[in-house]
Amino acid sequence: MFFGIVLAGFLLSGCQVFEKKKLSGAAVEVHGHYLYQSTLDALTIGLNSEDSMRVAQQYITQWAKDILIYEAVSNGQTGIDREEIERMVEDYRRTLYMQAYEEWLVDQRMSKTVLDSTVEEIYRRMPDRFVLAESMVKGMLVVVPKDAPNIGKLRKWMSDESLDEVEKYAYQIASGYELFTDKWMSTTDVISRIPIERNEYETRLKTKDQLEVTDSLHTYILQITDKQLRGGPMPLDRAREEIEKIILSERQVEFLQKERDRMYEEAVQKGDIKFLE
Repeated sequence: MFFGIVLAGFLLSGCQVFEKKKLSGAAVEVHGHYLYQSTLDALTIGLNSEDSMRVAQQYITQWAKDILIYEAVSNGQTGIDREEIERMVEDYRRTLYMQAYEEWLVDQRMSKTVLDSTVEEIYRRMPDRFVLAESMVKGMLVVVPKDAPNIGKLRKWMSDESLDEVEKYAYQIASGYELFTDKWMSTTDVISRIPIERNEYETRLKTKDQLEVTDSLHTYILQITDKQLRGGPMPLDRAREEIEKIILSERQVEFLQKERDRMYEEAVQKGDIKFLE
């Protein structure tokens, strides 16, 4: 808690809320610190007069309290060790600079390219890492009114993957149509679209490639063209994103370590690092 107060003071001391120059438009002053009307105006854009006054007063009150706490510490009015505070502030400042520089290095100089062969090798090497917590399917979903005509034909067209016929029917009669034969849809995705309980869906999925559910208004027909059941291996194209994150994370650690080593060796060669007796 103490470090949080000190850190907040450090961060605020360099920004407008702790401004010590009196410029035109100053609205509030506390011990030579100025809060400007432009800051208050930015906080209350779009508010009515009553809400605007309330928000502005709340901000002014908190701003003044922050000033008073900050000054109590800065002016030595407490038993806090100011040298320790300055050391902590400097450590934090250094950490921020280092993090910002390393982020820049990674963004500008580290390759983000991940080869398919590398992804596939990790996928084969770490099978236990890529196991499905829920089933995945590819296919199509058609939602039609409960009394829609020729539903039997629609079932067959979907089963035969006669997409022209399915789409023609869907555009004329369906309340909803979704084709996802080229991407995986999770159990969570599916049950958000059709009125079925998760356990029932997972059970029916084991033995059926076409699932049909009806409520008071609609019939939902799900045709499955490919599936991977819960507990089985995650499809490679679904695991790719996670694998790429693993690869880039490991690459980043190695890249930054090499960069640190390079900078150190250059400094030694230039005589910037002196070993004193």
